[in-house]
Amino acid sequence: MNITAKNIRNIAVIGHSGEGKTTLSEAMLYNGGATDRMGKIPDGTTVMDYDDLEKSKQFSIYASVAYLVWKGVKINLIDLPGFYDFEGERHEGLAACGAAILVIGANGVLPIGSESVVDYCLRLGKPLVIFINGMDKANADYPGTIRALKEKYAGKLAPIQIPVMNDGKMTGYINAIQEKAYKFSSTGPVETPVPENLVASMEEMQSSLMETAAENDDVLLDKYFSDGKLTKDETVHGIRKGIAAGSVIPVMAGSALQNKGVINLLDEIVRYMPTANERKNSFATDFAADEVINVTCEEDGPFAAQVFKTVYDPYTGKLNYIKIFRGCLKTGMTLYNANKGKEERIGQIFALRGKKAELVTELTAGDIGAVNKLSYTDTNDTLCAVGTDIQFDPINFPRPALSLAVNAVVKGDEEKIFSGFSKMREEDYTFSIEKRADTGEIILSGQGEIHLEVLAKKLKARYGVDVTLSEPLIPYRETIRKTAVAEGKHKKQSGGHGQYGHCKVRFEPCAEEFEFADEVVGGAVPKQYIPAVERGLRECMSRGVLAGYPVTGVRAVLFDGSYHEVDSSEMAFKAAAAIAFREGLKAADPVLLEPVLKIKISVPGEYLGAVMGDISKRRGRISESAAEGENTIVVAEAPLSEVAKYATDLRSMTRGQGKFSTEFLRYEEVPPQIAEKIIKN
Repeated sequence: MNITAKNIRNIAVIGHSGEGKTTLSEAMLYNGGATDRMGKIPDGTTVMDYDDLEKSKQFSIYASVAYLVWKGVKINLIDLPGFYDFEGERHEGLAACGAAILVIGANGVLPIGSESVVDYCLRLGKPLVIFINGMDKANADYPGTIRALKEKYAGKLAPIQIPVMNDGKMTGYINAIQEKAYKFSSTGPVETPVPENLVASMEEMQSSLMETAAENDDVLLDKYFSDGKLTKDETVHGIRKGIAAGSVIPVMAGSALQNKGVINLLDEIVRYMPTANERKNSFATDFAADEVINVTCEEDGPFAAQVFKTVYDPYTGKLNYIKIFRGCLKTGMTLYNANKGKEERIGQIFALRGKKAELVTELTAGDIGAVNKLSYTDTNDTLCAVGTDIQFDPINFPRPALSLAVNAVVKGDEEKIFSGFSKMREEDYTFSIEKRADTGEIILSGQGEIHLEVLAKKLKARYGVDVTLSEPLIPYRETIRKTAVAEGKHKKQSGGHGQYGHCKVRFEPCAEEFEFADEVVGGAVPKQYIPAVERGLRECMSRGVLAGYPVTGVRAVLFDGSYHEVDSSEMAFKAAAAIAFREGLKAADPVLLEPVLKIKISVPGEYLGAVMGDISKRRGRISESAAEGENTIVVAEAPLSEVAKYATDLRSMTRGQGKFSTEFLRYEEVPPQIAEKIIKN
């Protein structure tokens, strides 16, 4: 195909899980001739959900790419997961796309998660169209769904078709701008006369669309005021400008499963969605010129592209998904990786259709594809022409929000766990793996429980390492509140040389983790044994007297003791120090400490009261709150034990719109009634 940037549309298919994104993608691919039949999610036969984990879970986990050609236009679809746990995949896909289709069910409400997706697109300046799915269902509520959308996005919504309903099901539609009606058939939409009972609704929608078009173009606005109407082409032009500016969100309807309304959707994508060369500003840093530049979509310009996703394919190896911003990519080219400062030679180039990578010889500006077996290139890297040095801004990935402990089913697999997860990090930047020094546990941190569960299953499938996940230990600490004196005496006689060590130690609270001081006078404890006393005390700091947690904030002063000229030894004095430690801490009013986190929460105003009340229930203290755009930022402090699974709870409270980040603040004393339970456990 002789594809140019003006004949390319890059479209993300988004929405909450279960709304029909993958099924809609499947229907569009089928109508575009990319497949010879529509795959089904229950059968595991869809183009987009091709991974074994996706087939078993029956929902999207990864961003999948496939293309089709419709009326001479190449449409690159990126089907994005709906669960919040895979938000990183969503960020990758939207970074590569010029527009998005939001899929929602015809249930009379705005689905959970849809608001955050729409707001994210509007924030990024991504043009958006809404497809109301499931219109074949008996309880489909198109008017109610439109009302729910208008309540949230008043002034932006522009329904551009009227569903024709029969016995509660959608049997066709009216295109208000074209003044034509169509009924669904097995061979596609068939034009029919506009039903008389819907003529008034069509005229009302025409008037509304003309007004919307005029509001987005000053020239059209003048004409609309003078003539009172616009032509069809003028209306399309004005709406198109509004879509590109993010001030207009067109709405269509149909049934992805029944392949109804999908051809109309493809027509409107070609008519309304921005072409690849109409992309808004694509800024990059030009290090040679030391300035920020706008990379325009020129097919004959010096090459510039960004890797937005990396996957490992069992057949083709490492695949880097790329979005080409400028120039043309050809087999055999040598490019410069500006992030790594290395040159890469391009071998094979692919156009993508799910797991099927079709070999091509070139890709042009504005297109999406993949290259394999690059030595240095990873997600977020910029590939540019040799002799140029530019870098696109990196994709911002969400920080991990939930942590679980990873336990090897087979003892000794710990090294394999780290190795496997480290390799998987090249594909997914939204999780981390570490060994916690304070508890000795391997901690896997990600976006939510489903995300972590999928990572564990992927580890087993790919590397054969079986693990279980559990709640991580809270790294409690023990300390003392009073000064106490203790005596430790280790005396043992069992033939030959005996063992004798005797020390008197004063234990005091202090600001440091551990301090040791020597106040011995008169040689009561010989100098050669004093280091042994210190070592014995330090070794005991790893296990306290209340619940066996590490001890902190203790100053130990050795001030007296005694020795035996023959039986004393370093080992004996270490043992004596351990006895003194246990007795001294018991007498020094030991208490349990817990880690306290600083939590920064971003939440829409309507959920502010619920979030603040919930923080109080978690023994939290709110230090400040301030408006930031449409959201409120709440800064609070709360014990780690109370917010270990806050990611899941916050999503539930805020319909997925709340975000938060945490950082360690300090240790605080655990309230007595809670400490009792911890010690008992």
